[in-house]
Amino acid sequence: MSGSQGRKKEDPARKNFDAGVGMVKDHPVFAPLLRAASLYRGDKPYFRPKHYRESAHGLVYVTAGGHLYCHSTRRAEPAAWARAIAHCLLHLGMGHFVVHEHPQLWNLACDLVVEKFLGDLRFATPIADIPLPGGINDEERLYRRLVEQGIREVTGTSAALFGTAGDNESDMLFPAEGEKGGYHPHNWARLFAAGVEQAVRNAVNVAAGYTPLSPSGEALDSAAARAKAWFISSYPLLGAIAASFRLIEDPLVCQRMEIHVAAVSAMLQEIYINPAAGLSSEEMRFVMAHEFLHVALRHDVRHVWRDAYLWNVACDFVINGWLTEMRVGERPASALYDPQFQGASAEAVYDRIVTDMRRYRKLATLRGVELGDILPGEGARAQDGVDLDAFYRRAIGQGLSYHETQGRGYLPEGLVEEIRALSHPPIPWDVELARWFDEMFSPLEKRRSYARASRRQSATPDIPRPAWVLDQAHLDGRTFGVLLDTSGSMERALLAGALGAIASYSAARDVYAARVVFCDAEAYDQGYMKPEDIAGTVKVRGRGGTVLQAGIDCLEKATDFPKEAPLLVITDGWCENHLVLHGREHAFLIPEGARLPFVPQGKVFRMAAPD
Repeated sequence: MSGSQGRKKEDPARKNFDAGVGMVKDHPVFAPLLRAASLYRGDKPYFRPKHYRESAHGLVYVTAGGHLYCHSTRRAEPAAWARAIAHCLLHLGMGHFVVHEHPQLWNLACDLVVEKFLGDLRFATPIADIPLPGGINDEERLYRRLVEQGIREVTGTSAALFGTAGDNESDMLFPAEGEKGGYHPHNWARLFAAGVEQAVRNAVNVAAGYTPLSPSGEALDSAAARAKAWFISSYPLLGAIAASFRLIEDPLVCQRMEIHVAAVSAMLQEIYINPAAGLSSEEMRFVMAHEFLHVALRHDVRHVWRDAYLWNVACDFVINGWLTEMRVGERPASALYDPQFQGASAEAVYDRIVTDMRRYRKLATLRGVELGDILPGEGARAQDGVDLDAFYRRAIGQGLSYHETQGRGYLPEGLVEEIRALSHPPIPWDVELARWFDEMFSPLEKRRSYARASRRQSATPDIPRPAWVLDQAHLDGRTFGVLLDTSGSMERALLAGALGAIASYSAARDVYAARVVFCDAEAYDQGYMKPEDIAGTVKVRGRGGTVLQAGIDCLEKATDFPKEAPLLVITDGWCENHLVLHGREHAFLIPEGARLPFVPQGKVFRMAAPD
């Protein structure tokens, strides 16, 4: 088979259609609307109205949800396709999907206004060349005139419609009663306004012979570029972070990466803004501050053992709450916000939303549903010889100092605490556990007593001296309970490290015995044991899941176990989904990377794996 015979024959109809779409895509007025809309030609659409049909002379229909249905077989010139698609996009941008008593007359009024706009713009081939009546420039007034005087009196012709559907059919398809429209969550009027603004700006730049570009190729005259410049010049908290990031506003890149509004990559030092989102200047500031705070607070690496998407959602709730409180820009409607999380940390919010994962997984970040706007990376690279993690921590720390010294405005206490915490290394788990022991067991006061002789001084061996002793009454009841997961999923090395820490801390705080219960598929009460002896009696049984509630009930029923004694639960998290502790002080000691299947009420210490 020759090369010419083997090549697929080019479809001229498809070629003309693609060329027409390209004309619309290249025009600044229509480009934002087209990027947000869904265009179908011979494809199986997500939604198609029941009363839709392809007219023999029609080209395009449009729905309120932004779905444009193009004739699958009709041949037309590129300019005709461009005009028809632009016509339908303007129905969206001009807010024409409003129900009226006479739908055909309303559609006609909208068609005439759209064609007047396209004619003034001199875009592509006109569909109808009918001048508007004198003194009438909007759809509502034209519609009222059509209702009062009739079509022929107003337009000079009996044709009912001049849209893109052909055969006097409406090119605007309203969903039938009870029919879902597959609505796109876009502000079409704002997208249209952004397109007109960009077209005017381009015209001014062309007239001045000026094309504003940064040395890195970024556009300097976009809403995102102006927002970034504002952070650098006027908002010291995030100025250093903003200056280090490259702005990506390529719609094709955003489409390929499925970025609906915005996303950020800490490793690549790039922030992505989708122009099709149609953000206002104030919303752009909010969105950019949101992404910069993700980076500055190291949300990309702090999720560790947590589910990455739910962690992203939790961070979004916290950041958006702060930015709303700080009044940085205007929060977009698509941004996650819930007043119930006000003042909570990202870790605390995560612990609350994991109890309802089915609901919170359906929420959308600024990137989209089940798509985190914190883009993953392979690791921190160097920034001018400095570790990237250290660079971000230093940048936000210095930004906080500048912000406070210059009196640049209110900052939420939670945000200030997180920024300051970043400048300190994390506290090891064993130190946190030691502090918990200090809280549970206050130091005992010793007294001197002749009941127990002290060592005699060598200079005066005949003189008896009192020794330091502890009051036995204070020692009674100075104990705690240990619920120990002995199932086969517990790692021996981690278990040994946990028990070693418990033994040393107990001895240092004058706790000479602990009530131990081994928990596997059943609970095994071992009675009171010296902490240093617990490790020698542990037997990992490997009998499946762990039942902790039975161990808790065992200690609650024990008459010789104090009601105020705290509990320390050592488990790998593979246990029941709910525990009842009757208000008793308690804490959990779990391996790093494990997760409890419930929201813990007590403290949680995460054991690091041994080196």
